[in-house]
Amino acid sequence: MGKLTKILFFITLCVFSVVALTGCGGEKSAQRQLKVYNWGDYIDPEVIKDFEKETGIKVIYDTFATNEDMYVKIKSGGSDYDVAIPSDYMIKRMINEDLLEKIDYNNVPNYKNISDKFKNLAFDAKNEYSVPYMWGTVGIIYNKTMVQEPVDSWGILWNKKYAKQILMVDSPRDSIGVTLKYLGYSLNTDKDNEIEAAKLKLIEQKPLVLAYVVDEVKDKMISGEAAMAVVWSGDAMFMKEKNSDLEYAIPKEGTNLWFDSIVIPKGAKHKKEAEEFINYLSRPDIAQRNVEYIGYATPIPEVEKNLDPDVQADIAAYPGDQILANTEVFDDLSKNLVKYDKAWTEIKAAR
Repeated sequence: MGKLTKILFFITLCVFSVVALTGCGGEKSAQRQLKVYNWGDYIDPEVIKDFEKETGIKVIYDTFATNEDMYVKIKSGGSDYDVAIPSDYMIKRMINEDLLEKIDYNNVPNYKNISDKFKNLAFDAKNEYSVPYMWGTVGIIYNKTMVQEPVDSWGILWNKKYAKQILMVDSPRDSIGVTLKYLGYSLNTDKDNEIEAAKLKLIEQKPLVLAYVVDEVKDKMISGEAAMAVVWSGDAMFMKEKNSDLEYAIPKEGTNLWFDSIVIPKGAKHKKEAEEFINYLSRPDIAQRNVEYIGYATPIPEVEKNLDPDVQADIAAYPGDQILANTEVFDDLSKNLVKYDKAWTEIKAAR
C-alpha cells in the first residue's frame, strides 16, 4: 500500500501542478494580450512587432474597411476588441451610445506630445475617450499623363471623357459627401431634397465609374488602371511616392477634414494594455515610423518638423490654412444616417 500511496500522491501532485501552471499561464496570457481593430494598411507592421518585444504583450490584429463596418462589429458585442481607430463622427456616435471607455491619461503620458489644435474637438470635446492618431482630407488623385486639364472641381468626376476611368470610394459618407459639396450643400445635411439630389447625381455618374473601391484603389492608381479616384490624403501620399505621374487635388468647392483617433471599446478586457499601446503609438519616434510608412498627417508637431521638407509642403499631407478654412468635419447624423444608407443602396443598385 505504501508504494501505491506514493504513486497516487505523485499523480495528484502532477495534476495540481498542471492545473496551477495552466491557471497562471492563462491569467498571464489574458493580462498580457491586446486585440486591435484598425483600418487596412494603417500601421507599420514592424511597430506592432517592436511593441510586442518591448512590452511582452501579444497583439491580435484585425482590420476593417469602413467606419460603419467597425461600428457594426463592436456594437454587436461579440468582438472583444481592446483598441479601435475610428473617425471623428463615428467616435461621437459611439460616445453617445456608451460604446467607449474613458481613457486614464495617467497611463498615457505621451498624450502631452499631441498638438493642442487636435484636442477639445467637437466629437470628444473633453478629451475623455480618444487620442488623435492621424488626420487629413478627401480629394482627387489623378494621373497627369491621362488628365491634362486642371483638376480643381469635383465636377471632373462627371466628365464623360473619363468614362470607365474613374474610381469612387466605396463609402456612403464619403461619396455622397463630395457630391453634396459639389452641389453646394453641407456634407452633414439632413435635408431630404439635398440628399436626393446627391443620389441622382451619383446615379448619373455611375456609367462613368470603373469601380467602387477602398484599399484596392492604391494598386489600381499606381498601376495606371484609372485616370482618377476619390481618395483619402494619406493614401494619395503613398501612391504619389510609388508613381510620379500621380498628383493630388483638393477641389475648390471644399472637402472633408477628418480625424482618426484611438479609442477603447466598452468592456475591454485589457484596458491597461490598451492604454500602454496608445501611449506607445503617441511616442514621437514610433509616430514618425507610422507616418513615414502610411503617408498620413501626424497630430504631433515634433514628428511633423522632422519630416522631409517636400512632405511638409505637400497639400496632400499638410494643407495650408486657406484650404483648411474651406473644409468641413463629418458630424454624427444619428437617426438621419438611414437617409444616406438608403440613398447609397439605391445608387449601388442602379443600372
